[in-house]
Amino acid sequence: MSFPVRGTTSLPVLCYNPAMTTRWWLPALSVLLISSGCATTEDLEPSGPRLTYAQLRTAPETYRGQTITLGGKVLSAKRLKEETRIEILQLPLASSLKPTFDLSTSQGRFLATKKQFLDPATVPSGTFVTITGEVTGSVILPLDEMDYTYPVVEIKNLRVWSQEEEPPRIRPYIGPGYYGGPYWSPYWRPWPYW
Repeated sequence: MSFPVRGTTSLPVLCYNPAMTTRWWLPALSVLLISSGCATTEDLEPSGPRLTYAQLRTAPETYRGQTITLGGKVLSAKRLKEETRIEILQLPLASSLKPTFDLSTSQGRFLATKKQFLDPATVPSGTFVTITGEVTGSVILPLDEMDYTYPVVEIKNLRVWSQEEEPPRIRPYIGPGYYGGPYWSPYWRPWPYW
């Protein structure tokens, strides 16, 4: 610690040695590095006003070039000469961008295309997907005995969801009697199990 010399004003001494002068920037640098790791490059949610499937279905040509996020159930996937084409039954998206499993809420079908190679075996029929892509227009294809206008989206991001949902855990009724709580059963014994 230094003492003031007579006739001079002294500043308070906050750092007692060189190591203490560098201690403040080490936590600041580590916070900066950790927070930079939180950024993601996968962007499923488009910025700007959100385009809905109902808007796209009514006039797909007017939204050409705009980004949209859609989800649904894969009906078929086919590798064509110049692209992979996936036919999807549109389903509403939850807040996590996962499609709902209720097929009665569908508003129609759309086609998702990918110019680069995408193996159709990676998105078999029945798979639930979320797609972010650019609207490229529409195409008319036969659907059963009629012609159907499919909105077409060029895939930028494709997310495949697993079908297994956590089933509700319901305990079956075992019979009359008290077993000591919700996690006990007539077969419960304290440890060790011999």
